[in-house]
Amino acid sequence: MRRSEVLAEESIVCLQKALNHLREIWELIGIPEDQRLQRTEVVKKHIKELLDMMIAEEESLKERLIKSISVCQKELNTLCSELHVEPFQEEGETTILQLEKDLRTQVELMRKQKKERKQELKLLQEQDQELCEILCMPHYDIDSASVPSLEELNQFRQHVTTLRDTKLEMQKSQNEAVCEGLRTQIRELWDRLQIPEEEREAVATIMSGSKAKVRKALQLEVDRLEELKMQNMKKVIEAIRVELVQYWDQCFYSQEQRQAFAPFCAEDYTESLLQLHDAEIVRLKNYYEVHKELFEGVQKWEETWRLFLEFERKASDPNRFTNRGGNLLKEEKQRAKLQKMLPKLEEELKARIELWEQEHSKAFMVNGQKFMEYVAEQWEMHRLEKERAKQERQLKNKKQTETEMLYGSAPRTPSKRRGLVPNTPGKARKLNTTTMSNATANSSIRPIFGGTVYHSPVSRLPPSGSKPVAASTCSGKKTPRTGRHGANKENLELNGSILSGQPSS
Repeated sequence: MRRSEVLAEESIVCLQKALNHLREIWELIGIPEDQRLQRTEVVKKHIKELLDMMIAEEESLKERLIKSISVCQKELNTLCSELHVEPFQEEGETTILQLEKDLRTQVELMRKQKKERKQELKLLQEQDQELCEILCMPHYDIDSASVPSLEELNQFRQHVTTLRDTKLEMQKSQNEAVCEGLRTQIRELWDRLQIPEEEREAVATIMSGSKAKVRKALQLEVDRLEELKMQNMKKVIEAIRVELVQYWDQCFYSQEQRQAFAPFCAEDYTESLLQLHDAEIVRLKNYYEVHKELFEGVQKWEETWRLFLEFERKASDPNRFTNRGGNLLKEEKQRAKLQKMLPKLEEELKARIELWEQEHSKAFMVNGQKFMEYVAEQWEMHRLEKERAKQERQLKNKKQTETEMLYGSAPRTPSKRRGLVPNTPGKARKLNTTTMSNATANSSIRPIFGGTVYHSPVSRLPPSGSKPVAASTCSGKKTPRTGRHGANKENLELNGSILSGQPSS
């Protein structure tokens, strides 16, 4: 008897025992007969529903297996036809489950073979196309849509191998022709440049043969001679390029506009290249002269903006209170004057630009951007930088205050504090009156262990690593910092009209 049949009989016995146990419980409790019948019906219903559900699941599994067998058989027949192999035959009798597994395994194997053949066919076709284009030969005739047989693939491989051999022979001939051409070019350059015989004899060893080493040496000699030939012309063209960059900067050309003149990056310094550069420099000069007043106005704004940023930087410098000769007050007045001047400059430029745009029916661009958009962007960047610096200072002051509240402040060295008298018993609490007035706004008074009072200035240093916002990127070059010897240059630049039409010196 099968193990499954034994388990089935045991299940029936278990069910019978359970029912008997239930009857005993009902008897002991004293449940009436009619209620026992009802409860027995409930038990029967539960058991029947459970068995029906299990039977339905197994029937569904059987249907799925039968359906899978049908699908696999159809696909397997198609694959066998495409791959030109005999149809699959199941050996001997087997169960539905085993048949489905065998068919599914065979389908996966045939799919893999089909994929591999198609991939190899594609690779061979790519190689054939590349070689045929080099050799100027027709492509190999094979159906790309169908799956190639093993014999067809083998023939295709042999064809591609033959093409490779032919290519090598052709490359050898071409290499010999290239080497001979280089030698001819070398001789012509020798004659044109009047190279002495001694120099010619130095490279006599490469004037024969066509190996890769010889070809490389010949090319190096040609390059050297070409460089010698173009040396003078190159200097002229490079000088023109320097002038071009200057005009690009003055006209506030964007990177895209500069790159539009492709000959600027060319390295074949020929007569035609020189002519292209000459024509471009003439065009730029005319363009600058026509719009000179407008460009100088933009340049004036940029210089004023850079000066304003420099004063802003000085205003945030913690060492500004140590200046001599009243420079602090002078710088503050100049900064306020610049802050009022910039909007006026911008309004005048805006009016001029609008008039120019109406006359020319196009936008006036500065470094690839509308000027007023560029100005607004600079102000926004400046505002964000100030806000960031303010937040960092607040954070630093907060941390310093928390540290002092927790550990106490270390007194500064008396010799380095201006305004503090020597620490004598009679004068321990005396402070210089001027120092007190200067330090009150940025200091906090805290007691230390001996009861002595000292001033702990709140640091107003800018955040570590911070820099002022760049004044302008229109020119494409870094703006040099103003040296100390030019500290009073701002006073000179602020006089006169807002847009004088003359570039600042």
